[in-house]
Amino acid sequence: MILKNITRTVWILSLVSLFTDTASEMLYPIMPIYLESIGFSVVLIGVLEGFAEATAGLSKGYFGKLSDDSGKRLPFVQLGYGLSAISKPMMAISIYPLWIFCARTIDRFGKGIRTGARDALLSDQATAKTKGEVFGFHRSMDTLGAVLGPALALIYLYYFPKDYKTLFYIAFIPGLLAIFASFSLKDKKRIVTSKVSTPFFSFLNYWSLSPLIYRKVVIGLLAFTLFNSSDVFLLLRAKQSGLDDSMVIGVYIFYNLVYALFSFPIGIIADTIGLKKIFTVGLALFALVYIGMSFNTNLYVFFGLFALYGIYAAATEGISKAWISNITDRKDTATAIGTFAGFQSICTMIASSLAGLIWYKFGVAATFITTATITIFVIIYFLVAIPYPQNPIRKLTDNG
Repeated sequence: MILKNITRTVWILSLVSLFTDTASEMLYPIMPIYLESIGFSVVLIGVLEGFAEATAGLSKGYFGKLSDDSGKRLPFVQLGYGLSAISKPMMAISIYPLWIFCARTIDRFGKGIRTGARDALLSDQATAKTKGEVFGFHRSMDTLGAVLGPALALIYLYYFPKDYKTLFYIAFIPGLLAIFASFSLKDKKRIVTSKVSTPFFSFLNYWSLSPLIYRKVVIGLLAFTLFNSSDVFLLLRAKQSGLDDSMVIGVYIFYNLVYALFSFPIGIIADTIGLKKIFTVGLALFALVYIGMSFNTNLYVFFGLFALYGIYAAATEGISKAWISNITDRKDTATAIGTFAGFQSICTMIASSLAGLIWYKFGVAATFITTATITIFVIIYFLVAIPYPQNPIRKLTDNG
């Protein structure tokens, strides 16, 4: 049976992510359009997205460490999804820039609270040989929400053009469904040897204590992230090439559909041939897409590029977390993923801000070519610096 490794907990977490992503992705493709309509410049959009992601990243590190220290997962998952849900209507209440920054930050803060604990729960449901499958299934369900959300937005805007604000209120509904679904989860009792305080930046200490292979992998991932700006810039590129609002949302739906369809099977393949191999293939597709985005203005080529971009995402997003969980100790899973996410989001903040500045100063081609070039160097790094295969660190309850 193809889903024999997908447990009840994985199913529920995947459904919660599906509902949340439906809400978030209903707004994501229209977010840059909405922000431009209320007076945000490209540079300010980049700063907003970067700051929001940095907030998520730093909180991922702290709350991941707090989850490991406390031995609890579920409270972080439920609170995180709750904050993300209430942030949606907040975006429509006021267009004052500081308020928009606050609402967007609350959304990302919720993501930061839940991510490490949720991914640790997923990791607990898998063995070293099924991590790609479990994380891939979760990504498929999560990304299915990124198909449903924009589709609902597209239908709504067809009947009510440019009525962006109402969408932020509608997005609150699937957010509530995610909260309700999360109450079906059960937290395992974990043994906590001692009660210690967890300072906000205490997760940074994990870097020096972590396995060498973890540090090598994370260095490569962060080098890539440093020049991988928000997907908002891809949508702006499509918009500025002549696509109307409906087509921008349509191409984004198509990308997420490809992403959702490929995540699960690619996860299974990665468990068979190796997580590193699949990840580097994904980076190669990313570089190809960004080179194409530099010059393309053809609608059909855009759909082809976004299809490849969907396969890239399927081969990297869940795979990177599976990879990290396989090279770190089970008791440190949330800390390891959270620490990586903390550094990653700082790099994302820099990347989005840098992309906005390069776009503003030197044009769109320079933005995408720079990212593609750096990605090629990162691929070389992974091929040379990270030996293959890497033997997973033995978990306390894994078989074998």
